[in-house]
Amino acid sequence: MTFQNPDSSEIKRILSEAKTIAVVGLSPRADRPSHGVAAAMQRFGYRIIPVRPAVDEVLGEKAYAELRELPEVPDIVDVFRAPEHIPAIVDDVIAIGARVLWLQEGVVNVEEAERARRHGITVVMDRCIYKERAALRG
Repeated sequence: MTFQNPDSSEIKRILSEAKTIAVVGLSPRADRPSHGVAAAMQRFGYRIIPVRPAVDEVLGEKAYAELRELPEVPDIVDVFRAPEHIPAIVDDVIAIGARVLWLQEGVVNVEEAERARRHGITVVMDRCIYKERAALRG
């Protein structure tokens, strides 16, 4: 069985309803893709929650070392980590009760995406959240 992302209307619904995005692997360095995407999502009006060990804040928001430390459940967990890190992230997403797991372009782990789905989590994989949001126009 091959992995299928949600269709465009479902992606539009996810991005329209979401208010908070936890960004796993958000770099404090402005030249990194995670930083640029998160900053752009902030400009679209989303609240970004950085998830990265060893930093206090990124983009003016308090950073957390891991998902399980978050004071609230984010609407979307957006992941900028290599595929081998996805199993532990899926464990955390399940544990905190997040409903949407978004794996950025180049982050592909079909087995873990399917495991997340079996737990009722909507998974978008190998797609850029910024490009998808920019395509919505408004």
